[in-house]
Amino acid sequence: MSDHDHEATVRFDYPDERRARLVADVLGNDVGEIDDDRSRTDLTRDGRTVRVRVEAADLVALRAAANTWVGLVDVVERTMAVADDHR
Repeated sequence: MSDHDHEATVRFDYPDERRARLVADVLGNDVGEIDDDRSRTDLTRDGRTVRVRVEAADLVALRAAANTWVGLVDVVERTMAVADDHR
């Protein structure tokens, strides 16, 4: 039995592959860096979709890790929106 019995996957769909690739590339730098003994994260991209899968030992850790990653995605998306506005 795994130490990480709980799992959640959050899927982010983008209008094009380029945007999804940018999000995945930026967030990919943090995968493994934020993990601890209670949670770990896996990030994948398939075309226009970025998936963040969180495994955790307990529900509190699952919620905390999922909220962290959703927040990080939000920061990347807002940063890209600002950059788009200044083109």
